[in-house]
Parts: sequence; C-alpha cells; structure tokens
Amino acid sequence: MPASKEKKPDQVVFDQKTQKYSASLTPYATNLGAPAIIPEDITSWKNANIHKVNHQFKSQFDDLKAEYDLMMKQFEYNNLIYNAKFSFEPVLGEIYFLYRKKNGDVWLSLIAPNECTWDYVGTFRLNSAKMWEQIEQEN
Repeated sequence: MPASKEKKPDQVVFDQKTQKYSASLTPYATNLGAPAIIPEDITSWKNANIHKVNHQFKSQFDDLKAEYDLMMKQFEYNNLIYNAKFSFEPVLGEIYFLYRKKNGDVWLSLIAPNECTWDYVGTFRLNSAKMWEQIEQEN
C-alpha cells in the first residue's frame, strides 16, 4: 500500500490533494499542546441586537399603522362627502362644511357652523388631487 493512501493520525494535518503536510498553513493551532479554541460567548450581543431590531420593527409597524389609520379616515370622509348632497361644484382650495340631518343624511354647505344651528360634522377643503381634507376648526 503506498504511503499516500495510508490514514494519518487525527493530529497530523495532511492535504490529500496536494500530498503535503499543511499544519503551518492553517489559521488555527493543530497540535495537542496548543490552546483550545473556545468560541466567544456572544449571547449578550445577540440579545441586545435582537431587542434593538424588534424595537425598530415595532416602531416601523406603529408608523405604518398610524399612516393606514389616517388613510382610512380620509377614505371614509371622502366617501361620506362624495355621497353627500350638494348642488354646487366645489372649488379647489375652498373651505366647505358638512352637516347631518336628523334622518342621517349629510349635505355639504358654504355656511359656517357659527352662522347656523345645524348638526355640524366637520370642515373640509378639496385639494388638487380631488380629495377632501379635514380642516381643524379654530374655536
């Protein structure tokens, strides 16, 4: 049996492809007297970063949820106003007032809430995208 086919002991670093001993080329110790390779304990590093990443995901989720809630509120108001009764063509950028009748029907008006006693729903402006934006009314 040729020498290259013989099984070498585990502590001998022998490369079968090159047929050379390569212990001096390895980036780690190869003899029994060398210090043991002990991996670092990175548990605290992992836990700290997991906490940071989870916080980041929660923050992004909360931002997206707030944006979604705002979008749904805008959708509901746009749906309400476009289904409301009005007999004029709203002008972009102008302010309009939404009121509700006792039977639940809504209508859009030019008359401000301080000029009438109707059931006031909200103040709105039509933007250039033809979407109604709610305007906070100052008291």
